[in-house]
Amino acid sequence: SGIFYRRATTEASQATLASVSPVFAVMKLDTKGNTTYFEKKKTELYQELGLQARDLRFQHLMSIATRNNRIIIRMEFLKAVITPEFLLILDYRNLNLERRLVKELASQLAGEGQLVTYSLPFEFQAIEAILQYRISKLHERLNTLQPQILETLEALVDPKLLSVDRSKLHILLQNGKSLSELETDLKVFKETILEILDEEELIEELCISKWTDPQVFEESTSGIDHAEEMELLLENYYREAEDLANEARELRVLIDDSESIIFINLDSHRNVMMRLNLQLTMGTFSLSLFGLIGVAFGMNLESSLEEDPRIFWLVTGIMFLGSGLIWRRLLSFLGRHLEPPLPPHVPTVLKKSQPAAGRMEIKNNLKAETFGLSRSTLTNQ
Repeated sequence: SGIFYRRATTEASQATLASVSPVFAVMKLDTKGNTTYFEKKKTELYQELGLQARDLRFQHLMSIATRNNRIIIRMEFLKAVITPEFLLILDYRNLNLERRLVKELASQLAGEGQLVTYSLPFEFQAIEAILQYRISKLHERLNTLQPQILETLEALVDPKLLSVDRSKLHILLQNGKSLSELETDLKVFKETILEILDEEELIEELCISKWTDPQVFEESTSGIDHAEEMELLLENYYREAEDLANEARELRVLIDDSESIIFINLDSHRNVMMRLNLQLTMGTFSLSLFGLIGVAFGMNLESSLEEDPRIFWLVTGIMFLGSGLIWRRLLSFLGRHLEPPLPPHVPTVLKKSQPAAGRMEIKNNLKAETFGLSRSTLTNQ
């Protein structure tokens, strides 16, 4: 009776756990690009695929793993399971991916796209379609950020501005945060691909048709090396991610240089105001020095000078003339001791030309303004 009771309790707990199991909204794409939709519990799905429950947890932001001749991919929000016969996209509804996936992945798998792996097994096409989808998303984010950042920097880096527009700085701060997130996503993408490229066994495991289809295995052993094809495929998208990372890095360097330009511009105007304040202070000192004569004559003391009407104009003239002479001497002293030597000649560094002429022109203008503002700041100081 005790054994029967424990068995009944176990079956009841299992039934309870199965009832609360999460349900996946699944999009299924076959080798011909046909799309079907259905919902299935997690327990039923991993049992049908021959996987474990932990394989469908999708714990990482990006991962590519192989389990029991199944490729499990997580590309940020995109969760996919690839088999030799079909591609499953999980939880597409909550992420508003349905329209984009149907439009792109389905057409590519049906042979209407620009994939280069149509002659290879289905997992090659599915992996390339997903990697291409991810790279295109990253490229769109970069293309959206780049003109906004360049436009904001061009508005901020102006030597004629006495103050900085805070609204522009707020926009630049937001764009800088978005650029940092993009750089992080590109870094994670490259690291994930590089981990696979560094391990030959992982590349072999991704060729799942090689171990399930005898014909594919025969082709791989006779002439077509599927592992090498998979390596070339991953290297291609690694290079594309590296190119995007280089462009993002150039934008980051441009933002840092522009921040230096802004600080130099503000320092230059601040130095001008400090110099003007110093000149006015010296003028006040000169007037105060010769103003002592007026103070002396304003005392309640009698002398023969106050009886002569010409003494007032003579003393006033001596005060203003002496004050002017002392002020000029102080200004010449200031100029001799604060005038910096000419900076050494800096040769022009030729940079690699960019495909976008307008973007290159803006970058050159910003760098030229950096050198000009640096020299003017040194002169003012």
